[in-house]
Amino acid sequence: MIFTTPLLSKPVPGWKYDLPGPNEAPSTEPYPPVLSNPPNHVDDVYLELARATLRMRGVGVLCAISIFAMTVYLSVFLIMVESSSPVSTPLLIIIVVLSTIGFTIWLGTYFWRMDVAGPRDEPIRFNRARRKVYVYRFRHDGLRLFSRSAWGTRAEVYDWDDLRAEACSVYGAMGTGGLIETVTMAVVKPGTNQVTERFHFAHDFQQGEMYWAMAQLFMQQGPQALPTFPRPPRDWNNEDVSFNLARRLAPKVQWPADLDLESRTAP
Repeated sequence: MIFTTPLLSKPVPGWKYDLPGPNEAPSTEPYPPVLSNPPNHVDDVYLELARATLRMRGVGVLCAISIFAMTVYLSVFLIMVESSSPVSTPLLIIIVVLSTIGFTIWLGTYFWRMDVAGPRDEPIRFNRARRKVYVYRFRHDGLRLFSRSAWGTRAEVYDWDDLRAEACSVYGAMGTGGLIETVTMAVVKPGTNQVTERFHFAHDFQQGEMYWAMAQLFMQQGPQALPTFPRPPRDWNNEDVSFNLARRLAPKVQWPADLDLESRTAP
């Protein structure tokens, strides 16, 4: 069942509907041919699914290089015009030009960092034995571009019973314009519908519902309830990324040793 009235307080911006809770029947049946990636790992203890904040890697790097090139060209052009002009440029125009150059430098730096600072994968592990969920999360802050604390990866642990899935769509800057569909995971206070935090789960409704259904089936029934995938899992850390600068520069997935062991084992 998919709920058509918000269950959580507050619902995610752009809310469309809530997916079934962690211990309810899935709303759909996972169908491997339409899923972008098979599970990274599955056994009797844990299921690991691939996850990514960005849908495509490499676009941000190209945008950043283009922005930096245009900024340098514009700066050199304006310096040449100013040096050869017999009339002084009004202060207001200088302020506007400098503000524009500063904004383009910030924008290019943001695109670059978003593309190369994020890990090659942001996996999420569902541990059936512990009834815990382990999330490898990439954090970023556009207002603090060079902050070490605001950018980087962090592994976090949640109780399975406290997770909720929401489908949402917002208008965003896309190549063709239009809506951006995502499935977001919310963490609630135990026994309530009060949200404490959220994180990205999947990039469109269909895949998000199927991946969430896989997690439900695994946690409720075990690995035998999952479909068979025709393709083997990707090795995100060691795959060939020679033609993708962003993925080549991106850091590999490296779980903290204690959480890595805990998330892969039974109590």
